[in-house]
Amino acid sequence: MVWMATQKLAIRGKRRRIWGGAFLCWVFLMLVTPKISHSPKHHLYADMRNFLGVPNTLNVITNFPFLVVGVLGFVLCCQGGLFNISLPGEVWGWALFYAGIAGLAFGSAYYHLKPDDSRVTWDTLPLIPCIAIPGMCFVFPPKYTHSRYWLWAGGVYLLSKFEAVADMKIYHANHYIISGHSLEHLCLVMVPVLLSIMLMHRNIKCQRIGAIKECS
Repeated sequence: MVWMATQKLAIRGKRRRIWGGAFLCWVFLMLVTPKISHSPKHHLYADMRNFLGVPNTLNVITNFPFLVVGVLGFVLCCQGGLFNISLPGEVWGWALFYAGIAGLAFGSAYYHLKPDDSRVTWDTLPLIPCIAIPGMCFVFPPKYTHSRYWLWAGGVYLLSKFEAVADMKIYHANHYIISGHSLEHLCLVMVPVLLSIMLMHRNIKCQRIGAIKECS
């Protein structure tokens, strides 16, 4: 029993050191990284229409789903009734993830109202807390089912990047209804949706014979 308690304390200490080191690295990079200037073309998107006085309307309003998914995910994560999360550290990680998703709605909308170098940081800054999820995958050993959702989420993310690159081509192809960049927003929001479905359906893997009987 003493040995097991010592092992748990050692593992907990290791995790804290990893999280602390990651946080210090992030602070260091934020302090030393110079401001990156972008080409003016970087801020020119295919669809820059103005509806009801809102500049770049579709690029702005397609960020709203991030707010809905982020807030709902954050509430469900903290409530602890619907998501299958077994460790307190995971709760913090997923809470940061959903907070970042909700923050992305405001940051990206703010940027797209007037795309320029002074605002572009806010288009990506809220995503920094989302690093907590890959961090958890590194710190915590895999022990859950439904891991295939990670592959689906990765595929959806790659699809969204393709839509961003083909912004103008997609806009032309659908006769100027919606641009590739707006579709990128709608596609990206499916990543936290898929991960939320995973959290609802996953279970802890039964790794020992005794545990298998309990799980069955």
